[in-house]
Amino acid sequence: MNIPAEFDEIRPYTPEELPKIYEELIADPDFRKVISHAMPQIPFEILAARMRQCKTNLEFQKTFCYDFLWNLAKKYSDGLTMDCSAILDKNQSYTFISNHRDIILDSGFLSIMLVDNEMNTVEIAIGDNLLIYPWIKKLARINKSFIVQRALTMRQMLESSARMSRYMHFAIAEKHESIWIAQREGRAKDSNDRTQDSVLKMMAMGGEGDLINRLRSLYITPVSISYEYDPCDFLKAKEFQMKRDIPDFKKTAQDDLNNMQTGLFGYKGRIHFQIAPCINPMLESLDRNLPKQELFTHISAFIDKSIHAGYRLYPGNYVAYDLWKGGRRFASQYTEEEKKKFENYLSTQLDKIDLPDKDIPFLREKILMMYANPLINYLASRQL
Repeated sequence: MNIPAEFDEIRPYTPEELPKIYEELIADPDFRKVISHAMPQIPFEILAARMRQCKTNLEFQKTFCYDFLWNLAKKYSDGLTMDCSAILDKNQSYTFISNHRDIILDSGFLSIMLVDNEMNTVEIAIGDNLLIYPWIKKLARINKSFIVQRALTMRQMLESSARMSRYMHFAIAEKHESIWIAQREGRAKDSNDRTQDSVLKMMAMGGEGDLINRLRSLYITPVSISYEYDPCDFLKAKEFQMKRDIPDFKKTAQDDLNNMQTGLFGYKGRIHFQIAPCINPMLESLDRNLPKQELFTHISAFIDKSIHAGYRLYPGNYVAYDLWKGGRRFASQYTEEEKKKFENYLSTQLDKIDLPDKDIPFLREKILMMYANPLINYLASRQL
């Protein structure tokens, strides 16, 4: 396939490029160390030989990522499920837009469950701030990731966004690849999931026709991701306090690595992915003469409602709301044993926060809010 050169800097590697990249990774001592730690039962030489045998990105994913992710799910969760019954055409390529909980696992779990449902894996929009080391960037691009460039000037950002939009349209229309993108830049630390208009504006920069036609051609499909427990909740709470107490606080590369590692190897309870119908029928129903900003606001709200309505709620969501608000509004939704389990979990997570001036009431409130917000948004989505 002839891929325009303008995408070379951001797109996933092509199958023809893989052999060279494999050799670079195999020769990288940092990559060798990480892989040997992640898969200690297999000698690195055997892993390297298996890597060289993978002729395509999908082969690489099925050889290494598929089993690795399912093993993670089995070891660190109480079950991983997905309802994709709303997908009417499994041969169509979609832009899956979802709430964002875990840096790696949101797109990873989606891909392995799509494979189990006889669909292709997704190309993944990933911020370059997470590609901390050369081996991470190479591994991400082997794993069908395309790069969202951050920390640019306003003019550079516009050019970068337009190029990324053109690439997304190219991936859907020409490569026939589905895409995963978060509904906002970064994870919603308070779990109050809202689609940023800027994400939709970026998507509408590429393609042909008016705004509606450009978005229609991406086959935007909302996905709700529900983790019973977020292993990074204590890190997110810690960040809330640091942002409160430290002027100009900024996360470091090490912070991102800690979040990735904690998300991968932390206990998650039950996990559910709910895929909503493609939004194209709603787009068709819109008045194309409305001001652009009004259209974006309406579309964002529709995606939000689709995501909120698809949440899988767990006893902890109801317990968290009652503890946060100081009442028993949802007492019928959990047992005393389930309440005690969540309170013990909350205490354990608070103990993990290492801050010199630890504000326990503030931190506790932030974690409770993370678990209560999906319930609040779910209930709002169900109101007429």
